[in-house]
Amino acid sequence: MGVAITAYLVRRLGHSLLVLVGVLAIVFVLGRGIGDPARIMLAPDAPQEQYLATRKQFGFDDPLYVQFARVASGWAQGDFGMSMWQRVPSLPVALSRVPATLHLALATALIAIPTAIVIGTISAIRPRSALDRALTVLSLGGVSTAEFWLGLMLILLFAVQLGWLPTSGYGGLEYTLLPALTLAFRPIGRIAQVARGAMLDEMSKAYVVTARSKGLSERVCTFGHAFRNAAIPIITLAGDETASLLNGAVVVETVFGWAGIGSLLIQSIGRRDLPLVEATVFVIAVLIISLNLIVDLIYTRVDPRIRFGGAAAG
Repeated sequence: MGVAITAYLVRRLGHSLLVLVGVLAIVFVLGRGIGDPARIMLAPDAPQEQYLATRKQFGFDDPLYVQFARVASGWAQGDFGMSMWQRVPSLPVALSRVPATLHLALATALIAIPTAIVIGTISAIRPRSALDRALTVLSLGGVSTAEFWLGLMLILLFAVQLGWLPTSGYGGLEYTLLPALTLAFRPIGRIAQVARGAMLDEMSKAYVVTARSKGLSERVCTFGHAFRNAAIPIITLAGDETASLLNGAVVVETVFGWAGIGSLLIQSIGRRDLPLVEATVFVIAVLIISLNLIVDLIYTRVDPRIRFGGAAAG
């Protein structure tokens, strides 16, 4: 197993490196394809002398392939250039926002995943009942709700009208609750639907019917047998949803003034800070790739039939 894990990790790291280079190449091309980078980075009324100096300072007057080779060489050394906005190296600025985003993502996952599993399991235990219909409507509502709208409504209700929680900011539980609830609504809906379908499928199989016929309690049949086999698709989607929280955080962090990497990306785009945009996108991509890798490693703990070499145990 150790050799298989090592080979798997080597393959995944190789794929991840290609993904990172591809993402950064797209950001590089977009940054130069939407217009002259020097013009984008400067104010509209910047004098011609400042414009020419900026082009020379950042090498924007070189051919595009020369610019890419120079920038890629810096990426390989962890150098994304100086932030035009903050006047410090871009990568440390992006990395400094990671703890806040992970804090929010973890809080959201702790709310969303257990809640969704409970909703999906209850719906599967009582299919086509009034409770099942109500929970299905709730989960569909979660999938369909726009995060920015939900965030604003929660602020209006709990912060403005009731005064229970702050409207924005980064800090402890009182600051975390509203953005975490906003981010949790969509994954609750999606994971609950998958959990319901997976549990219904497993509970109709012969091994569960046999377990019931042997006199095992419904709790043992549901959680001791059916849920373990239904866990793989649930974990798959939960991992995808946890990774997608980093994308949703771009909007939610902006709405709630959360000092995470998502709000930094919006700020750096608004300030036309291309080096900081590239560093921020790089950090977000690394976080998503790392989360996906962790989920893949969890698979083998949940289902021993899965092997890293691609073959199942006989």
